[in-house]
Order: sequence, then structure tokens, then C-alpha cells
Amino acid sequence: MAEPALSVELEQGAPIPLAARFECGEGELLALVGPSGSGKTTILRAIAGLIRPAAGRVRANGAVWVDEHTYVPPQGRRVGLVFQHYALFPHLTASGNVQAALPPTLPREMRASIAGELLEFVRLGGLEDRLPRQLSGGQQQRVALARALARDPQVLLLDEPFSAVDQVTRRRLQRELAQMRQRLKIPIVLVTHDLEEAATLADRMVVLHHGRTLQSGPPFDVLARPQSVEIARLVDYRNLFTGRVVAHEAGCTRLAWLDHVLEAPLAEAFAAGSEVSWGILPAHCVLHRRDRPSRGEHENPVAGVIGEFLPFGENAAITLHVGGRQDVELHFSVPTHVAARNGLRAGVEAGVSLLREGIHLMPHDRVDPAARPR
Repeated sequence: MAEPALSVELEQGAPIPLAARFECGEGELLALVGPSGSGKTTILRAIAGLIRPAAGRVRANGAVWVDEHTYVPPQGRRVGLVFQHYALFPHLTASGNVQAALPPTLPREMRASIAGELLEFVRLGGLEDRLPRQLSGGQQQRVALARALARDPQVLLLDEPFSAVDQVTRRRLQRELAQMRQRLKIPIVLVTHDLEEAATLADRMVVLHHGRTLQSGPPFDVLARPQSVEIARLVDYRNLFTGRVVAHEAGCTRLAWLDHVLEAPLAEAFAAGSEVSWGILPAHCVLHRRDRPSRGEHENPVAGVIGEFLPFGENAAITLHVGGRQDVELHFSVPTHVAARNGLRAGVEAGVSLLREGIHLMPHDRVDPAARPR
């Protein structure tokens, strides 16, 4: 089996604890997510050689950059690094900023030509002579990306690259990165707090907490099937409860929760009679519509009273107090026009189906004492 283009193992106890392990293949975009202080930027700096970890290993394209015997300094690593706040030289033009990252031995005319090609690549053709203050935030970020690519990097590192621009520009830059990466056959590591951004752009996601790698995999797998309650909370998995495995039968697992027995995907790793944590994404909670009843209403039906009803543009966010209990909340959303047709508002009774394939079981952890099975 071929060695991954980038392999990272970092260990240290202080000043910032690290116990991170991940790989990134050629042409792959890997997103590092986690709360502030989880070590994401520290990991990027260790890959770039800006800090030396206490222990571990970093390999790129078969070359060792860090291990117990080796430490290649930053200038010896072909790494492109894009910072959160651009870090452009204010006195240099867009072209000058890109040329600053090129080898100093290149002739001047060649340097200008390469810088022009890179600026054209990031859609800044014709703006070569503008100073950073004459560029918008999105344009400055493109210059920073062109400068990172000027090193002909083996690895591209992006540290919250879109956080300093407005929402419209952010979406535009995300689309452009998605298009560009199809032509960049190098591993790309993206640090972001935005789970939606990670899910949209990344091939794989790594969840970090206190410098530890907790889970990695395709974004949907991580977001829909976290391996623990700790991870579920970190990825904003809102519907978390405690239940008890009743039995495994007919290709499914039966789960006791409150006054219900739910059908879940077969999960034989959890013994019958054992207490488990479980969750379901809002997208797998399907409203029982009064205007158009669905055949799916018989699939894990749950009724309650709407507590919070919040219209957000085209959708309405709903909190359902299951069985009328104030301490058991189920979160989901429906299109605003569906909510209007069905007369949904705070205080109204409503029913949903919890889609069987959307129910996810995890090792037991203290989730919500009031929601324990009876």
C-alpha cells in the first residue's frame, strides 16, 4: 500500500498538549475541527516547522521532516501556509508579495512572469501592481494563497483562511478553493471552526480536543455517527439521549426510551439490557404533516408539544417537548411554508417520526438524566 503524501504524529505534554495522528493523501483536503484551544493551529505550525514538538513524526512524500533524530527547519520544507489575517507585506504590490516567496536566484523577468501566472491562477489577473490596501479582503486572501503556492509546496496549510471576510466573500472563496484544488495535486490541511465549511470542502475531517485526535473520517460519517458523546457535543449534535437496549432482532436493535421502544440499525456491539447514549440528526426527524399524511408516520412515531418555534428565512427551527415534558427536547426543522400549512407554533401538539436509519447508538455517557429510560 502506497505511503500517504502527508503523515503526522505529534506528542507533547506542554505548553500545548498534543496527541494528534492523521494522514492526508495526494490531492486530498483534510479539515481539522475542534473548539478554540484544541491545538489546531499548533499542529499546522508543527507541520510547517515553526515549532518543534516534544515527540512525534512528520513525513511528506516519503521524506522525514520530524522524528526523534531529524528536524528539518521551515526553509527546508516545501510548505505553503496561508494565515488567518493574510500577513501580506503592506509596502509590496500583489506581484511583489508573491515574488517574495520565490527562490531569490530566479532572474527578475522570470519572477515577475511566475508571479503573474499565480495571480492569474487565483483570479487576480490585472491587479499585479496594487498594494494590499488597494485590495478587498477577499483579494488579499487570494494574494496570500498565490504567495503560498509560489513555494511550489508539497503541502498546503490553510489556517482559518476565510474567517476575516464577510459571508458573501467567504462563500465565493470557498467555491474557488473547491475549484482550485482539482488542479492542486498536493495534500491540503484546512483549520476551521465552521463545521459546514469542513463538511462542504473536505474529503475527510479530524475532530480534535485538547490536542487529541478523537475521530477522523468522511465528514458525513463523523457528523452523523460520532463515536462518543464527547465527539457528538463537539460537532454540535443536539439530539442526545439515554436509552436501554431491549433486544437485537429482525436485523434491527430495539431501544427503550421514555415510554417508547424505538427501532434502530442493528448494533450488536451493545448487549441487550445495557444502557447506551443515542442520538439523531434533525434531518432524520420527519414531521407528521396534517396537510399530507405520510406512510412513514408509523416509523418510530413520537408526539409532543412545540416549545420553541423560530422561523429562519426558508426554514423554521422547532423544539419539541416529547410527551409534553419540558426536560426532554427534540430539535428539528421544516420549511416555513410547511410549518404555516400545518399551523405549527409554540404550544401546539405535533408528531414526528424518528427515521430508523438515522438513530445512532454510542457508549453510555451522562447525557440527560431526565431522559433515562423508565
